[in-house]
Amino acid sequence: MGRGGHPRDHSQGPERKCIATGEVRPVAELLRFVVGPDGQVVPDIAGKLPGRGIWVLSRRDALDRAVAKNLFARAAKQTVQVPEGLTERLEAMLADRVVSLISLARRGGQAVTGYEKVKDWLARGNASVLIQASDGSERGKSKLSTPGDGSFIGWLTADELGRAFGRQSTIHAALGDGGLVQRVVEDAARLKGLRVSDGDFERRKGKKTR
Repeated sequence: MGRGGHPRDHSQGPERKCIATGEVRPVAELLRFVVGPDGQVVPDIAGKLPGRGIWVLSRRDALDRAVAKNLFARAAKQTVQVPEGLTERLEAMLADRVVSLISLARRGGQAVTGYEKVKDWLARGNASVLIQASDGSERGKSKLSTPGDGSFIGWLTADELGRAFGRQSTIHAALGDGGLVQRVVEDAARLKGLRVSDGDFERRKGKKTR
């Protein structure tokens, strides 16, 4: 059993402990930080920067607690400097990363946009992820449902989703299968933790979030 009452599921890969909550969770649910040579706390959303990792759950309350309680310094066992507006900076970084990954999926033929194309992919069973802009019409979005065993992403704006497809704005999109798509789902889930509180987002009928 992991800290916080969560059973450990080693099938999800390596786990790390959040410095803010004490929970041991899969790294896909956490954000990694390192301390640079100048003592600055540096976000490492790709998980590739050298140095000892400091891990925080990808939730706004966890990050805010880590900053307010000086937990980065405690974990690093040294004096550190935390960038101003760290949570907002991370939200923007994750949003850009998700947009870039969706764009890569599009170039690889693993993504489509537009109501009719998305509807066709869903009907043919070609879609594993339904993406709909958070600021799109609820009436229009309710006409499409997430694939039975698939995932739903609904916290990107129409402008952000549009950037992934080289358009001014986009409301509906769908992703196929593949490792790149899984990366989109995981990073989008981390973005949701920073962008959407439990009270702000409810699962709509037929929509499945991850």
